[in-house]
Amino acid sequence: MQLYIANKNYSSWSMRPWVLLRQADIDFEEVFVRFDSFAPDSQFKSALKDINPVGKVPVLVHDGLAIWDTLAIAEYLAELFPEKNLWPQERAARARARSVCAEMHSGFMGLRSACPMNIEAHLPEIGALALRDQAAVRADLARICSLWSGLLQAHGGPMLFGQFSVADAYFAPVVMRIKTYALPVPADLAAYMDRVCALPGVQAWTDGALAEQDFIDFEEPFRLAR
Repeated sequence: MQLYIANKNYSSWSMRPWVLLRQADIDFEEVFVRFDSFAPDSQFKSALKDINPVGKVPVLVHDGLAIWDTLAIAEYLAELFPEKNLWPQERAARARARSVCAEMHSGFMGLRSACPMNIEAHLPEIGALALRDQAAVRADLARICSLWSGLLQAHGGPMLFGQFSVADAYFAPVVMRIKTYALPVPADLAAYMDRVCALPGVQAWTDGALAEQDFIDFEEPFRLAR
């Protein structure tokens, strides 16, 4: 089983299945494809063209099958390894977990646009400006806080659905964004974020991001250098 990913510091979509696999203790080979450009003739696109027709990461390859959507990857892994309980076991909770992951998959564009993932950086002044000037960022942060709070209360923690699930892997990059841009959240949600960061899978990803020592200008709208 291979997982094609890009830079750990920047690639939020790569982070989701990587953390899921690592946290669930599922063996896989990481295949790193560095971001250099998204132009059709870039090395990034060239490396992926025979694996993924849309030329994006992540891509899971298993037994000759390539899967290039994060939710599809999660569903495939849940079917392949039912003993890992990647989704909640109770039917209603499982449906809710799929719903919140789908919401993340297609939503929160204000936060994602204004606060791109950059684990190595510390940009509280950018976060403050985004909250002040962009209603979409304020709305996204409020929705995330409401969502997390409701799930933690309903399931008793420590993770969103009690035990670690796809949902926690899905929101791990959001945790990274909130930390990088120092966006304000209530104390109980800050504690949840700390628990996510302490997960071995998330810690391993973060360590890898910090070790990259890479600076990609088109992924850095707010800095000229590290």
